[in-house]
Amino acid sequence: MPRILLLLLTLTASAASPMTCASESGLKLFLFDTALLNELAQEPETLAALQENAQQALRHPLYSVTDKTTLPASGDRHDYYSLGPYWWPNPDTEDGLPYIRRDGKRNPAINQLAGDNHRLVAMSRDVSALALAYHFSGDPRFADKARAQLHNWFLHPDTRMNPNFQHAQAIPGRSSGRGIGIIEARFFIPLIDAIPLLGARLPSEERQQIHRWFQQFNHWLQTSDNGFEEDNWHNNHGTWFDAQVVAYALFTGDTATAERRLRITQMRRIGGQFDRHGNQHAEFERTRPWHYANFNLEAYNLLGRFGDHAGVDIWNYSVDGHALKQGYALIAETTLDPENWPYREMHGLDLQVALSTLYTAQRVYADPLFSEAWSTVQKLRTSARDPRITPVK
Repeated sequence: MPRILLLLLTLTASAASPMTCASESGLKLFLFDTALLNELAQEPETLAALQENAQQALRHPLYSVTDKTTLPASGDRHDYYSLGPYWWPNPDTEDGLPYIRRDGKRNPAINQLAGDNHRLVAMSRDVSALALAYHFSGDPRFADKARAQLHNWFLHPDTRMNPNFQHAQAIPGRSSGRGIGIIEARFFIPLIDAIPLLGARLPSEERQQIHRWFQQFNHWLQTSDNGFEEDNWHNNHGTWFDAQVVAYALFTGDTATAERRLRITQMRRIGGQFDRHGNQHAEFERTRPWHYANFNLEAYNLLGRFGDHAGVDIWNYSVDGHALKQGYALIAETTLDPENWPYREMHGLDLQVALSTLYTAQRVYADPLFSEAWSTVQKLRTSARDPRITPVK
């Protein structure tokens, strides 16, 4: 999984106004909370890194799905289009069709052939970074660039994206788009906090239009054949589908849909994905089991937080001894004793992959296992990416 998103930002030296915390400004945030924002405000090094990301985002172009040169099967440039990352030209045919699958091996030509996924990641990263930078600094340049990115992607008639993922992760010679490609839309999730962080710099009418776009997209997710297919995956694809449906429902005020989907997460995902020892068999059968086990738990990081907002307890749910906490515990135990990891890894066991998993676990569960594992993985950390401000990777 390409690790995805929210490189969110910071205080500028020439702050136009003092920082305001979420609770003080009346902001309704779903990924961040006042305690987290206060933590960031007290860490000059973190704020400096965030500031740098925001400054870079100011220099980036505006992104749009209409920038692609290869069209999806619909022929509509406004439809999102990507290709399956693990699919390669067939060496046994003259035209390379149909593509063949190599699990865990990404085709580097995919973004050149159909790069809307690359553009979506960049747009989400930049808007999130700029929105936090504006929140901390009050510098209108950050908010105005974020607004321009949002307008270009969602609103402008010439560049807006149609609210569907019908042609995501197509496979040349096999499929014009698959439900499995919906997982790429997870990069929209960080926007549900970035947009309110922009405050009055994003006019009410534009905010309402973006809300309508997400209402339409969430309707498509829940009624399309591709959405039905993704909903029925028993692995991380199903979990990330839940995370998206709940995120967009909360963002647009559809609390009934959010609560209903979180009940599905409890009964269907947790009960089916984790055994009594926290094993995730659907993820452990892959070529990179450590990566996929943590990737699945990263969706639960969000779902647990969304459940806090909706009054549905994801963190402590248990059915027949199958509990989410056990899934986190297995990752923590492996971090403390990696030699006992019994699965073959294509690229070896990189404990830093568990940063987001363990950051969340040690915050949620009052258990020394998690605080010890978090301390261990922090000491190994070489990446500047901060799990507190990267809820989607």
